[in-house]
Amino acid sequence: MDLTTYSTGIQHIGIPTNDIETTIAFYHKLGFETAFETVNEEANERVAFLKLGTLVIETYENKSAKLESGAIDHVAIDVKNIEEIYDYINENGLNTTSDTIHFLPFWENGVRFFTIEGPNKEKVEFSQFL
Repeated sequence: MDLTTYSTGIQHIGIPTNDIETTIAFYHKLGFETAFETVNEEANERVAFLKLGTLVIETYENKSAKLESGAIDHVAIDVKNIEEIYDYINENGLNTTSDTIHFLPFWENGVRFFTIEGPNKEKVEFSQFL
């Protein structure tokens, strides 16, 4: 097994912001549309998914964005079976954060995800729409 068996590609790129309205307006001017907007009640953050073709940016207002080069927080990979990917990641010693599978009530039926850290401190999220 490898990731290509259970992945359909990049789901989204996560960019934190201190001002979600300004961020949304900027990406709208570039031609993105707002695909989904919500509040992550657990983190008390406004969240917007902005779409341009197949590219999706998740921006979330956490009031602690670094506002410097390298501001992308994570890359999310769309997976078909979160449990199987989770087992694969753990079996191969890649769960560097000891993260577990989480649920958020985003989109129509929610999303399940977990995050690991790459060798350069980049976050890689594995995410499955339900």
